[in-house]
Amino acid sequence: MSWYDSCSAGISPRSLTKAEVLNSFLQDYQDYFLVVPSQASEYLQLVFGLEVKDVDPSEHTYILVPTLGLTLKEMLRDGQGLPKAGLLVVILCLITVEDNRAPEEEIWGALSRMGVCPGREHYIYGEPRELLTQVWVREVYLEYQQVFDGDSARYKFLWGPRAYVETGKFKVLTYLDTVS
Repeated sequence: MSWYDSCSAGISPRSLTKAEVLNSFLQDYQDYFLVVPSQASEYLQLVFGLEVKDVDPSEHTYILVPTLGLTLKEMLRDGQGLPKAGLLVVILCLITVEDNRAPEEEIWGALSRMGVCPGREHYIYGEPRELLTQVWVREVYLEYQQVFDGDSARYKFLWGPRAYVETGKFKVLTYLDTVS
C-alpha cells in the first residue's frame, strides 16, 4: 500500500524518513536535502494534490496527506499510482472564484492552459472530460448541470455535496492565497 493509499483510506500513512530520501533519490546530492523537499513539496501539492507534512522535525520524518482534507480515493492510471486529487483541487478553486458556479467553457479554458484538454488523453489524468463529468460527478465531488441560455444549452460545474463535507470554501481560499 502506498503512502497515498493509506492516507486516503483513513489508515495512518507510512512515513518517509530523511535517510530513505537520501538513499532512494538524493544519493549524490545530500548537501541539497533542505532545498529539495521544499521544492518537491510545492510540486506535489500543485500537481498531485498532496501535502508533505513534517511529523518529526528532529528525525526528518514526513508523510503525504491530501490537500484540503479531501479523502479522494486514489485513482490509478495504468497502475502508475499517480493521484488525481490535484486536478480536483484546481477545479474546486475555479468554481469558487467563479461565484460558486463555473461555466464549462471557463473550466476547459483554464485546464487547456495547463495542457489538460477535453477529448485528449492526458498522461496523468487520463481523459479529463470523463473524469470531470462522470467520475467526479458519480463520486459527488462535482455537479454538472445544464443551463439553458437562449437557443443553446450550456453546462456549468458546481461543488458537489461530498466536496462540501470534506473541505470548505475557506480552506480553498486559504489554499489559493498560499499558491498565488
